Amino acid sequence: MSGNPTQVIQCVGIIMDGNRRWARAHNKPVFEGHSEGYKKLQEVVKWSREAGIPNVVAYAFSAENWQRSEEEVGHLMKLFRFILENETKKMLDEHVRVCFVGDRLRFAEDIQNGMKKMESATAKDFNITLYLAMSYGGRAEILSAMNALIAEGAQSVTEGEFSKKLWSFPCPDPDIIIRTGGEQRLSGFLPWQSVYSELFFVDAWWPEFQQEEFVKIIENFNARDRRHGK
Repeated sequence: MSGNPTQVIQCVGIIMDGNRRWARAHNKPVFEGHSEGYKKLQEVVKWSREAGIPNVVAYAFSAENWQRSEEEVGHLMKLFRFILENETKKMLDEHVRVCFVGDRLRFAEDIQNGMKKMESATAKDFNITLYLAMSYGGRAEILSAMNALIAEGAQSVTEGEFSKKLWSFPCPDPDIIIRTGGEQRLSGFLPWQSVYSELFFVDAWWPEFQQEEFVKIIENFNARDRRHGK
C-alpha cells in the first residue's frame, strides 16, 4: 500500500525547540526568541486550519523548564501574562479555542485565573483548538491520572477511562508530532498519547520553521501506511 491521501489528520503535536538558539544566533536576548516562537505558533495554527486540521497541541513550557534561570522564567511568565491579558480577542476573531494542559498549580494565581478566563471565553465558537502544554511533563501527567483513579477507588480501568483523567483530555492523540531544532527525541511530550504518532524531526529552529516544510510533512504523512499493528 502507498498510504491514503484522503486520511483525515485530527491533531498535530508540536515540540517548539530552538527559540533560544535562534535568539543567540541573531544576537538577541533569549526572551525575544520566545516572543518570536509565539508568533510562529500563531502562523502554524493558521496553516493547520487551512489544511483542515482541527487540533494543535504545542509544548510551550515543560515541567523541567522551571529549572531555567530566574531571569528567563520571569520573561516567560511575562509573555504568558501578555498572551492571557491581550490575545483573547484575537483568538475569538480567528475562532481559535484555547485549552491549557499541565500542572497549573505551579503558576501564580493570576496566571491560573487568566487560563480559566481564556478557556471559558474561547469555548463557544471555534473551528480549531489550540492545546498549550504548560508546566507539562508526560510522566507527571500519567501519575496524576493514576492518582486520580486511585482516589476514586478504582480497582482496574480501561485505556479509555485512564485517558479521560489525563491533563490533555479531550485532545485527540496526535497523528503527527513535529520537533524543530535538530533534536530527535520527545522529551516527555505526550508519552501515553504518542504511541502511534508519526514523528517528524526538522533541523530548523522553531522561529524559522516554514509553511513549505509543514506542507511537506502533511504530504509525507498522507503517503504513509498507518497499520497500527494490524
